[in-house]
Amino acid sequence: MGRQADTRPISPSGGAVLRFLTAAIGARAVVEIGTGCGSSGIWLLRGMRPDGILTSVDVVPEYQQSARESFQAAGFAANRARLIHGRAMDVLPRLNDAAYDMVFVDAALPEYPEYLKESLRLLRDGGIVAFNNALDATPADDGPLSGPDPGTEAMRETGRLVREDDGLIPLLLPIGEGMLAAIRGA
Repeated sequence: MGRQADTRPISPSGGAVLRFLTAAIGARAVVEIGTGCGSSGIWLLRGMRPDGILTSVDVVPEYQQSARESFQAAGFAANRARLIHGRAMDVLPRLNDAAYDMVFVDAALPEYPEYLKESLRLLRDGGIVAFNNALDATPADDGPLSGPDPGTEAMRETGRLVREDDGLIPLLLPIGEGMLAAIRGA
């Protein structure tokens, strides 16, 4: 399904981490930034409590339709996922403070520092923020004078912000494309 939708699904190991994290905290409310084909949403839903609701935000309506079909094929009721079409930085400010157990980010790397700030506002104490592709950012190869691309710089900045925040307990997992996770105020 992911290849048909022209998006790269999360790796099985990354998905297993998402399921584990949501199950470990008994997640009922999760925000996903970057719906993709729905594969990460399925992993999140599998780990969430049976009454949990996934809120997934994406700018590509075709991805959300693909995810909706994937959720249904995986046996999840339509009311388990709230799919919101729009730019995450336009949608996230409208979500309630401290109302979510987890925020999972798998979207445009250059926006990761902004997503971290919004995620920390959305999370309850003990909630988890997780960023996919933490190890996938690579320097641009445009010649000897080129520097890292904006995605690499943003991922490095996000990592630095997480490490320097005394209110977070960070963990960098070298699975799949890498996942940076942090517990808020635990």
